[in-house]
Amino acid sequence: MTLAVTPNQVTWSSWREVPRVIAAPVHIRRTATIALLVGTVFVAMNQLEIILSGQATTIVWLKVGLTYLTPLCVSNLGILSATRRRTHEDGMVGI
Repeated sequence: MTLAVTPNQVTWSSWREVPRVIAAPVHIRRTATIALLVGTVFVAMNQLEIILSGQATTIVWLKVGLTYLTPLCVSNLGILSATRRRTHEDGMVGI
């Protein structure tokens, strides 16, 4: 199975290249959109009542931040998985 790679696709094969992949504008837009959508739904489900009642403490606001950070991290891991260049050392080329 071969994958089509567009000329503008940012890929990586070593951990030193990961920041460049994550910082690519197309990836930032995608991961930020996912984090905002998923994070907002989760905040609404889990913390909205406390926030609207005025009882939100520092811990609640930390939870809100983590609620947005989690889908951001997960979507970045998905992008890294999808954009990894396989090398001969991986034993995956040609499979």
